[in-house]
Amino acid sequence: MYENVLIKTENGIRIISINRPDQLNALNKKTIAELSHAVSDADKDDLVGLIIITGEGEKSFVAGADIKEFADFSISEGGSLAKTGQSSLFNLIENLTKPVIAAINGFALGGGLELALSCHIRIASSNAKLGLPEVSLGVIPGYGGTQRLAQLVGKGRANELVFTAGMISADEAWRIGLVNHVVELPDLLIKAMEIGQKIMRNSPRAIAAAIVAINAGFTDGVNGYDVEIEEFGKCFGTKDFKTGTSAFLSKEKPSFRGK
Repeated sequence: MYENVLIKTENGIRIISINRPDQLNALNKKTIAELSHAVSDADKDDLVGLIIITGEGEKSFVAGADIKEFADFSISEGGSLAKTGQSSLFNLIENLTKPVIAAINGFALGGGLELALSCHIRIASSNAKLGLPEVSLGVIPGYGGTQRLAQLVGKGRANELVFTAGMISADEAWRIGLVNHVVELPDLLIKAMEIGQKIMRNSPRAIAAAIVAINAGFTDGVNGYDVEIEEFGKCFGTKDFKTGTSAFLSKEKPSFRGK
């Protein structure tokens, strides 16, 4: 079904691997389209509770966009490329109702770092290198990088990373809050699965509500506190709330169904 993406499911966790190792898993239009379809399919699958996105091989998560595809673009074509990519994949991931973990193996540059930034949690291997080198090509990040990076690490650090077009190590990325954890490469998916399994013990409906509320705080013109109140109230109408409170009162482990 897919040419550039591999799909595997383990214990309710969908692992989506970008499979262009000869191109360091660079994002071209086809790969973005396949990722969008794979993510949407996982979101609709009731047997999937969480998604992990990673890259095939040991060298690269995603080493950027495929420059050959847009080297001759006009102004309007460039704008359309960014708009389509953001709406079809990067915004899709950020606003997904299921948590998405980026397991960053090796290089996460340009569009690759932007892909990781759109995920809800980021884990990096110790050999990872992260950066937004677009200004060295005479362009800027176009898949949300200027916005999400600043939200995560602050305006000053984001300015430096973008303006210098440099790369930082996994340890530095952890120090500034860009990634949640750094582990050795062989332990990368193990750590991602471990976090994923902890998340999946909890209410899917409540986690979906939390995603909406947290994202609202970073959306212009939206009062995040008001959204939190609304989502909090909605939780009281779910079966998961009844399940969770009943289990707590009876000192049992809840078995959530996402209803």
